[in-house]
Amino acid sequence: MPSDALVDALARVTFHMSGVLTRIGAKHDLSLTQLRVLGLLRDRRPRMTELAEFLGLDKSTMSGLIDRAERRGLVKRDKNPEDRRAVDVVITPAGLVLAEQVYDELRRALAPTLSGLGPAHRDQLVELLNAARKPSD
Repeated sequence: MPSDALVDALARVTFHMSGVLTRIGAKHDLSLTQLRVLGLLRDRRPRMTELAEFLGLDKSTMSGLIDRAERRGLVKRDKNPEDRRAVDVVITPAGLVLAEQVYDELRRALAPTLSGLGPAHRDQLVELLNAARKPSD
């Protein structure tokens, strides 16, 4: 069982990250979930069902989310090349530009928070955070 200090530290970091992401998302008229979708699609092409499962959303909520992103030209649906019955979600060039812009803003926003960590501690933090993730993340 994790210690209270660990749980408290993780909660504080989560609250801080949520606040930063909420502010950046609001600037671009994106919710936290929409930011997560763009972040996920930067380097993969998931099926709609996989994306919904990863985000913990039901099918109708996922469809509505993707509908709104499609209307903005950020993503598109495409037939899965291996299973023509399945639908993949793909980031568009405009979506990729926005995702990269948001990522750059996130890096700048977190710079003051992380400035007290030297390179070795940053590498160690990355290693620890990766070790703490669920295997499906």
